[in-house]
Amino acid sequence: MSFFKKKISNKSDEDLLDLYGQTNLIDYFGELYNRYIPLIYGLCLKYLQNIEKAEDATMELFEILLPKISGYEIKNFKTWIYSVTKNHCLQILRKEEQTVFVDFNAEIMESDPVLHLLEENGSEEEIAALKHCLEKLPKPQKMSISMFFIEEMSYADIAEQTGFLLKTVKSYIQNGKRNLKICIEKHQNV
Repeated sequence: MSFFKKKISNKSDEDLLDLYGQTNLIDYFGELYNRYIPLIYGLCLKYLQNIEKAEDATMELFEILLPKISGYEIKNFKTWIYSVTKNHCLQILRKEEQTVFVDFNAEIMESDPVLHLLEENGSEEEIAALKHCLEKLPKPQKMSISMFFIEEMSYADIAEQTGFLLKTVKSYIQNGKRNLKICIEKHQNV
């Protein structure tokens, strides 16, 4: 083991992230990523249920994250990489159009008429009302609604990108949907 490798292996996750952000030396991110390969691979295997796909996904994540990692504000790398890995696996499954069994509950199930408008299945008048009302939402609600329904991002992805807490993202989406529904109903009754 070289002196450099030995020196960086003693660094904390936070230190390695800071050093990578400052220098862009792959060794720092590589060291950090290697610490979590068992977690990443295990999670990929759990979701993808295929050894080769799990190995590929583990390597893909490194390649995807390497150029982007310095753009994220990461407080706890282990929690963050877990969330990113899970989302990456779910995206792979979506692309392959495999069924992912999830425990649905009333909070997760989305069957509101506003949601059908967000998918742009409504009339021109309804779509115009939706666009008008979307602009009237408070900025955090508008951002969360747009990211969730239009960009099809997960709650975790929205929280990661905006810096909002996960609970706050859920709240913004729920309140935003309620406010959109009220506004659209008023707009259509005018």
